[in-house]
Amino acid sequence: MLSLLFKDSNLPGIYIVGAAIIMFVVTFILTLKLMHKLPGDIGRAYAVNAEKAKGKPRGAGIIFVTCFCILSFIFAPFDIEYSVYLILLMFTMMTGFLDDASKIPWSDYKKGLLDLLISVGVAITFAANNSTLVEFKLISTIIRQPVTIELPYVVYVILATILIWMAINVVNCTDGVDGLCTSLSIICFLTFLVITKDSIIVYEILFIAAMAAYLWFNSSPSQILMGDAGSRTIGVFLAIAAMKCGDPFLFLPICIVFIVDGGIGLVKIFLKRFLKISILKNTRTPLHDHARKNKGWSDTQTVMRFCIIQLVISISIFILLCICGNYWFY
Repeated sequence: MLSLLFKDSNLPGIYIVGAAIIMFVVTFILTLKLMHKLPGDIGRAYAVNAEKAKGKPRGAGIIFVTCFCILSFIFAPFDIEYSVYLILLMFTMMTGFLDDASKIPWSDYKKGLLDLLISVGVAITFAANNSTLVEFKLISTIIRQPVTIELPYVVYVILATILIWMAINVVNCTDGVDGLCTSLSIICFLTFLVITKDSIIVYEILFIAAMAAYLWFNSSPSQILMGDAGSRTIGVFLAIAAMKCGDPFLFLPICIVFIVDGGIGLVKIFLKRFLKISILKNTRTPLHDHARKNKGWSDTQTVMRFCIIQLVISISIFILLCICGNYWFY
């Protein structure tokens, strides 16, 4: 709401930087003060190094997501559409936190249904407030002319729902190594930030600041864990960022490490559970567990190498779109 003090929608850089600093400081202090009130991690069956996480405060997403939503309402430009997103993000966070705090983990079907409801809500909100025109930015840049398609409202909502549901689950599956999920998320949000001209960039900056404060405590060896309260919310917001950039299909390369790391395990489980088909029998999933257990990578090596892969891809996209395609200036 403080943004209303300015006459136009272009907030001064110093204002955005100041808001990001306040976001970091507030999130940092509250995390420090409240982390010991969070429920303890009960460990994950079959996960590599699960014993190291057992007992650590879990569900820290309730802290940094709440800080993000409240301070975004204060500092970011007021908009009904984004207000709905903030409410849905809070709902996502709370469902994740209740699962984190439960002594008996929720069933996959219960979480899947909640994910679907959230995905539909976000998809309908987006389609009702934005154009359903999709530009294939990478192809447009390569052939030097716009390649677009206008999707019918219902088709866009269905595809957006699939995107959001996928984002929730692949990000959630990747949250298994200290610092990995948050570090990858920051890289992804920075990439979306530089190729987007929508006011979401202010929210992205604030979200990055909140996650950076959390990462201070989650870097290896971690003091706290974000749990489903954080990872599922990050997934939803990444999907919104992808849609806001005008080309939802950019989620695939910009979040490719999330998709490969978490997505392969989801496909493996789906085929085994519903079609009785076994694939990749000698490969642990998520792949970060394969890297640590089968390849002998340390937690730090896993985080750094996965982030390097994503960073190289993100820089390549930046060069193509923002330099060769001039998206930085349009």
